[in-house]
Parts: sequence; C-alpha cells; structure tokens
Amino acid sequence: MANERRNPPARNDVLVVDDEEDIRELVELSLLRMGLGCDTAGSLGEARARLAECSYRLCLTDMRLPDGDGLELVEFIQAHRPGLPVAVITAFGSIETAIRALKLGAFDFVTKPVELKALRGLVGNALRLEPRVAVRSSGRGLIGRSDALQRLRAQIEKLARNQAPVFIHGESGTGKEVIARLIHSLGARASGPFVPVNCGAISPELMESEFFGHLKGSFTGAGTDKEGLFQAANGGTLLLDEVGELPLAMQVKLLRAIQERAVRPVGAHAEEAVDVRILSASHRDLAQLVAEGRFRQDLFFRINVITLRVPPLRERPEDIAELAEHIFARLAEREGGAPRRLTPAALALLQEYPFPGNVRELENLLERACALSEGEELDVGDLDLGPIHALQSAARNAAPAPAAPPAGADSDPETRRRALLEALREQRLDLAAAARSLGLTPRQLRYRLQKWGLVLPGQD
Repeated sequence: MANERRNPPARNDVLVVDDEEDIRELVELSLLRMGLGCDTAGSLGEARARLAECSYRLCLTDMRLPDGDGLELVEFIQAHRPGLPVAVITAFGSIETAIRALKLGAFDFVTKPVELKALRGLVGNALRLEPRVAVRSSGRGLIGRSDALQRLRAQIEKLARNQAPVFIHGESGTGKEVIARLIHSLGARASGPFVPVNCGAISPELMESEFFGHLKGSFTGAGTDKEGLFQAANGGTLLLDEVGELPLAMQVKLLRAIQERAVRPVGAHAEEAVDVRILSASHRDLAQLVAEGRFRQDLFFRINVITLRVPPLRERPEDIAELAEHIFARLAEREGGAPRRLTPAALALLQEYPFPGNVRELENLLERACALSEGEELDVGDLDLGPIHALQSAARNAAPAPAAPPAGADSDPETRRRALLEALREQRLDLAAAARSLGLTPRQLRYRLQKWGLVLPGQD
C-alpha cells in the first residue's frame, strides 16, 4: 500500500486527509476496493500541497489535524477548488461541528468510528455530482429574469452540490416545492426518489407509522408490514413541507432519525439505517415558533443549517410577463387553440397587485380569465381586479396621513378615510391587521369600507 501511495494512479479520484495512519489505510483500502484512485495526506499543509499538484473528484478530511483543522481545509477548497466536493470525518456526537462544516460548504460528513457502508454511500453520492449546471428558466423550473430570481438560482445551484439540510422559507404559493425539486434534481441524488410530505396533513396518531413504517400486528389495523416515508426516500430526498405543523412529540422522534440517520419502524426492536437528504419548508417563522415553545430548538438548528428565502411575487413584478406567457402556453396546450396574451394595461395592473397568494394566485386568476373571456387578448376588465385596483389606487393617491386617531376620536370623515386607506396599503389589504393598527374591530372597518363603496375580496 505504501508503494501505491508513492506511485498514485494516473486518475486521482479521492484525497484522504487524516493524521491517524490506520484511518487513512482503512479508508484507502475501502476506496481501492471501489475501484477508485486514492492519495493521502497527514496534515493540513500536506493536503494543500497535494491539491496544488493534482485534481480530485472528492476530498475526505478529518476535523482534527496536527497543524489546523478540517474546517480550514473546507474553506481553502471553497476558495481555490470551488467545484470539488469535500466531506468531513468528525467524532461521534459532534453534530455541531458537522453543521459548521456544512455551513462552510462541505458536501457531507461521516462520524467516527467510520462505518464503511455509510462511507461508500457518501463517496458514491459525491462522485455522481455533475459539473455545475445552470438552473433552467423553463418547464417546471424557475420562471423569470429578475435580480431576486437570479440570486435564488445561484443559491439553488450551490445547495444542490452538498447534502446540508435546507429550510425553504416563503409565503404560500411562492413555489417552495418546485425549489426543493430543483435542489434534488440538480444534485447527486437526482437518480433517487424525491418524496414530499405535507406535515400538516397527517393525523398525529399515524405520524410515527407514516414516517418510519410499521410491522404487521404492531397495532390494531396493521395487517401487513408498511414502508415509511424515510424508507421510501432512501437514497434520495425527503421534503418536510409545512414542517412547523409537526406536534412536539413527533419532533423528538424526527430529530433522532435525522441525527442518527436511522429509523425504527413501529413494532420493531432494531433501527434501520437510511440515507436521506432532508429538505424542509414552511410559510411560518420557525424562530418565532421556537420562542413560543411550539417548535423544538434542537430540531430547528438541525433542519435549519441553511435557510433559503423565496421572494414573494410582489418583490419581482418584472417576472409577471414571462410567468403569464408560460401559464398561457400551458393552458393552450391543455385545451387547444392559440395562447392568450395580456394587453399592456392588463400587465401593468397585474404588476401593481400585491398577490398575497403569489404565483399560485396568478395561475388561478389567469385560468379563470381565460375561461370567461372570448378574445385572444385579456384586458383589465377580464382580470376581475376592479374593486381591488380601485382600493389600491385610492390608497396610493391619498395624501400621507398622521397617525390614525382612536376609533372614537373626533376627526373629519376625509381624514378617517385617508387613514383607513393608508393602513390598508401598509398592511397589504389585510383587513384584520389594518383594523388593529387603527384601533377598530374588523366589523367596524368593513362598515366604513361599505359606506364609501369600497369592497375587499371576500366581502359581501
């Protein structure tokens, strides 16, 4: 083996960095049995020298080195070999250290003592990574060319190249599952399953069985063995959508499954190892839920290694034209005929609308307009946004008002009207929030809107 190290094969696949010779030899032997060329280094300085001399497809590094630590090597590789995946070998139980490495850009981690099966799985995933591929702006990808979307694409491309848990935070209808699928499809697990689960749609009594599976006879009604969601996602990605809806009791069990990378089916005595990347998503603020005692802090830190914020549609109105074109093309393909188009006035109206339901609301709005209109062009009247647009225009044209007076304060009707419109504008037409800011009840606010002939969506 020493001769093999002095005369490495022409194809250098993996660089192993560890100051313990027995660990280096164990890992090297396992990699050679996989048919991979391997170089080794015993220190940070030696690893940097190797990286200067050769190119590799993967670097495996221990966290503790005689002249530094693995985190320094991760940072060095990110700066000088950004396309090279690097995985860290960390002491058992040092999850915090592993999370730090993932945040710095490490691909994944394994714990000591090194389990060869887990090591081979990690290496296989890393070597399946393709050269960086741009996130397409067509099909089921991200549609638009705004600066906000370009930044999001760049983040997705980067996150697709590691195994770090990602929390996708965004309002309803922004496309969080689409983004999760992109991260999966552009990464090393693209050939594996992508399993999305809405955590708020599972009965609390069935959650453990749904996530981890069960054995026949483990409870009343368990007539056969059942595979859980973790087992179904083995080798791929599990998306925990609306993760903030998980009950506290299930959060404890989920945390253990994520940390140990193993699950125990209901009724089983032993755990089963699973190789799953965890992505999670929610429109709720998990940090606030933690502060309220409704979400475990340790689980929050475990799934929130990296946060990916999805911008709402109102922050990228310049993308609406391209989104509308894509929606019209899909509708035409489904129903036949030529794709519809928007008049300039209709497009301008949509670009002013705040879209509380985001892209999903835009899709529904345009589909309804196509169903109810006859012409090839959709104009302002076809969009059914008249009352909303009138309310927004009135709020924009109202002069800035001083702080809203209390509900019983004596002020002239025009001042109260302008204060109310300004509050609605600031609260993005959220009636309850606007009422609170004015010291009114929602019922009082609705009465005043009706009195002035302005109607919010959902009002009679």
